[in-house]
Amino acid sequence: MTQEIKKHIENISKLLSFKRKIIVITHHNPDGDALGSAIAIRLYLEKKGHEVTVISPNIYPVFLHWMHGNQDVIIFNQAAEKASRLISEADIIFFTDFNCLSRIKNVQKAVNESKAVKILIDHHPFPEHFADISITDTLVSSTSELVYDIICQSGDNNMIDKSIAECLFAGIITDTGTFSYNSSVPHTYEVVSDLLKSGIDKDWIHNSIYDNYSFDRMRLLGYCLYEKMVIRQEYRTGYIFITSEELRKFNYSPGDTEGFVNYPLSIKGLVFSAMFIEKKDHIKISFRSKNNFPSNQFAMLHFNGGGHLNAAGGESFLNLKETLLQFENLLEKYASQD
Repeated sequence: MTQEIKKHIENISKLLSFKRKIIVITHHNPDGDALGSAIAIRLYLEKKGHEVTVISPNIYPVFLHWMHGNQDVIIFNQAAEKASRLISEADIIFFTDFNCLSRIKNVQKAVNESKAVKILIDHHPFPEHFADISITDTLVSSTSELVYDIICQSGDNNMIDKSIAECLFAGIITDTGTFSYNSSVPHTYEVVSDLLKSGIDKDWIHNSIYDNYSFDRMRLLGYCLYEKMVIRQEYRTGYIFITSEELRKFNYSPGDTEGFVNYPLSIKGLVFSAMFIEKKDHIKISFRSKNNFPSNQFAMLHFNGGGHLNAAGGESFLNLKETLLQFENLLEKYASQD
C-alpha cells in the first residue's frame, strides 16, 4: 500500500470521526466484486455508527442475493425518487468497483448534483477524476481485497466479522474467476486466509454463486457452445454471440450468461475470447484473454470500454451483424500479440 493511499485513508478516517449519512453506489450490472465490496463497506460503516445505504443502478443476479443485507439494497431504476433523495441528503458517497461515472448510468445525474464528499475505491486502470478522494490500486485482485486493506489500515480489522468476510470473499473469487486471473500476488491469498479465519464457509459461498443456476441457463449455455460459438484459429480467437430473441427463448434472467466468455479460452491455442449480447439499444461485449494479450486496451480503443489486461468489457451501438464484422476486421491487427 502506497504512502498516498495511506494518507487518503487517514483523511477518510477523519471524515468518519462522527456520525454521517453515507451512500455506497455500485456500477450498472453489478457483479460479485461490485456488490460484495459495497455491502461490506456498508456493514463495516454501520458498525462504526453511520447511517449507510447501498444503491445499485439496476437489478443484479439472483445468485448474489444471499449476501447479508442484500434485501436493503435500493435498485435505482425501481425507486429513482427515493434513491435520488437519499443521494441528495448524503454527507459522503462511496463508489465501488468502477472508475468512470458513465458506469452508473441513470444514477449519474443525482450524483453530479450532490454536494457530498465523493470517495472512489477501485482497482481498474485509468480512473477518471470525479471523486474528492480516490483510492485505486491496479495490483490488487479486486475492489473487495482493497476494501479489506482499507479496513485493516484504519485499525479496524477486528470489525471484519463473518458477514463482512463473506462479502469480501465473494468479491475476490468472482473477480479472479476463482483465482484463474488477477490473482498472482501473494497478498491476495494472505487476505483470503484471514477471511477464512472469520468462520466463513468457502464451499457454501462458491456453491451459492456457481452452483445456483437455473435449468434454462444450462440450456442456454449448451445452445451457445453448439450453435453460437465461432472459432478463428488463424487469429487464436473464439467468440460467442447471441440475440435478444434467443435470450427470450431461453427465459433469460440477469447473470445467466455469466462466465460464458471464458469457454473459448479452454480450447487449445486460443488466447482471446469475446461474448456479444444484443440488448435493446446496444451490444454488450465481454472480453477475456491469456498471457499478455491486452483485452482492456482492445476494449478501450474500439468498443467504448476498458478493464483489466485479461478481463475487460465494452459496448457497441452498431447492430449485432455490424459489430461482429468490426470485431473480425480488427483481429488481424492484433493476431501477432499474445
